Amino acid sequence: MTARPSVLFVCIHNAGRSQMAAAYLTALSRGRVEVRSAGSAPAEAVNPAAVQAMAEEGIDISAELPKVLTTAAVQAADVVITMGCGDTCPVFPGKRYEDWQLADPAGQGLEAVRPIRDEIRRRVETLLAELAPAGAPPQEGGGS
Repeated sequence: MTARPSVLFVCIHNAGRSQMAAAYLTALSRGRVEVRSAGSAPAEAVNPAAVQAMAEEGIDISAELPKVLTTAAVQAADVVITMGCGDTCPVFPGKRYEDWQLADPAGQGLEAVRPIRDEIRRRVETLLAELAPAGAPPQEGGGS
């Protein structure tokens, strides 16, 4: 793993789960972790219920755009977290892979998205504690 660990969150549309996870890790790591997200079949826009749910947490993801998953993004990551994308994510040796089984917020209202958001935060906090403990200073370098 690099001095500043890099995490890639992947879901199908990069419009809900992966966007929320990336936003949490970005906010909570305060520069200690390089964060990306992508989707195997990106949507046109981020799920409005996900935007609203994150706004309740004080995190604005309204300007985010779904991005297509690339081989380069996977190669650049130390940790790849998949969320329901099946076999569409390329696998490279030496990477840490985790598959987070989470409900899909697509087409769901805010009440249904909140518990998904809360579970994502819990998992992100656990991941952050493993990758970049609270006492670790932010690292320079890395790309996006």
